[in-house]
Formats: sequence, structure tokens, C-alpha cells
Amino acid sequence: MKLVGFIIVCLTGGLLLYGTGELPAWGDPNSPASTHLSDDYITLALEQTEAPNLVTAVLADYRGFDTMFETAVVFCAGLACFLLLRDFRPKKDHYYRHVPTGVMLHVKNEARTVRTGREFEDMDREWVPSDTIIKTVCRILIPFIQIYALYVVAHGDFSPGGGFQGGVIFGSSLILLAISYNLKTLVKRVTEKFLGVFSSLGVLVYVGIGAIAMALGGNFLDYGKYAPIFGEHHIRALGMLGVEIGVGMAVTAVMVIIYINIVSEGRHDEGL
Repeated sequence: MKLVGFIIVCLTGGLLLYGTGELPAWGDPNSPASTHLSDDYITLALEQTEAPNLVTAVLADYRGFDTMFETAVVFCAGLACFLLLRDFRPKKDHYYRHVPTGVMLHVKNEARTVRTGREFEDMDREWVPSDTIIKTVCRILIPFIQIYALYVVAHGDFSPGGGFQGGVIFGSSLILLAISYNLKTLVKRVTEKFLGVFSSLGVLVYVGIGAIAMALGGNFLDYGKYAPIFGEHHIRALGMLGVEIGVGMAVTAVMVIIYINIVSEGRHDEGL
């Protein structure tokens, strides 16, 4: 499986490098983007897309296909990391810490596990003493980080922000949970299956919004076709919000997938 993933990555990278030969030179003043596209975007974006944020108007409307494939690239990065690094061999040794006494418990029987909670907690082989201050501060900060991430996603259509930025912030909050506690704490709360479904669903949300618009008789991401269903009021902004949510879901899940597989060498058992 790892060999197949490696071959797919090499072939995809070769095709992308081959395609760069058709692109205009860097900073070419005679390229299409410099001669007419930029002026049209600046002067007509608000009228045509109803999005006051020019960046969002370009990413979620004019350049909708490109942004969709960028989201697909993020998803493929997480999939490639999974295929190349995931190791399904069971872990033979388990390490626990008795919280009241600080005594380490080493269980060599892979079929035996200890229930964690107030009395016992998971620990890594190379144990670093848990710090109550760090854990408490992170527990307080993580919800606020996640709320801010949702704010960035929700305001991506009208102000600087969006799905990529909000997804990175939300994913960072989950990674902070693993750093402040341990990797097992994160894996128990956000399972591998959930992350896979969540990232796939994020891509499907983006593609689905564009595909349904085409089924209604419009172009890809022609948000105006949803007006008979949801009304005329801010229909394009709502459509862009749906796109940003899909991107945010995919980016969040892929960030966590890559982090877990890299730090644990694909074992999902321990790692910084």
C-alpha cells in the first residue's frame, strides 16, 4: 500500500511539474492576469458577486474551479500521508501513570489495558511529567481558539478570512490539545474514522454546492440559481459561506490527520 501511494505521489508531482511549462513567466506584464483580468475584478466584482471582499469574490466565484481543486489537493495530501505512514500493527507495550502516586505502570500484554481517568492516565514511553498549569491554560484557550476559527470561516465572504484560514486555526486548536496532554487524548476525542469522513464531507460540500447549481440550470457555483429555494436576500453570500464551511472542514481534518501520522510514525499511539 505504501509503495502504491508513493508511485501515485510521484506521478502526480511529475504531471504538475510538466504542466508548469505552459504557464506565463513570473511577473510577466503581458500575461492575461496583468492585461485585463485584474482591472475587471477590481471594477466589477462587487456588482457581479455582491461580495465586498475582493479576495473572496475571486476565490469563491470567479475562480471557483481552481479553489475546488486546491481543496482537493489538501484532501489528497492527507490521503497520501495516511497511505505512506499509517501502520496498523498493534502496539505491544502500554504505559500508564498512577496519578495519586506518580508511579509508572508498564503493561507488556497487548490484550490488557487499563481504564484511564482520575486514577490512571496514558503516558508515552519517553514520559514528560504532566504540568497542571499548561493543561489548565490550554483547556481554557482551546474553546476560544475554536470560536475564533468559526468566526474567521463565517466572515470569509465579507472580510479577510475564509475556510483555509479558519480551518488551519481550528486544526491548530486540536493539535494544541495533543501537545498539552498527549496524543492518545486527541485520538480518543477525534477518531481516525471521523477525520476521514469529515475531510471527505468538506470536499463534497464544496462540490455539491457547485454541482446542484449546475443541475438547476446554471454554471458551476452559480449561486443565483438557489434564489427560488432560499430567496433573493444575500443568496450569493450564503452560497459562498457554504463553500467556506466545506473548505474549513477539509482543511481542519487534513491538518490533524497529517499531524497524528507524522508524530506517531503512523501508529497513532504516542508522539509529541
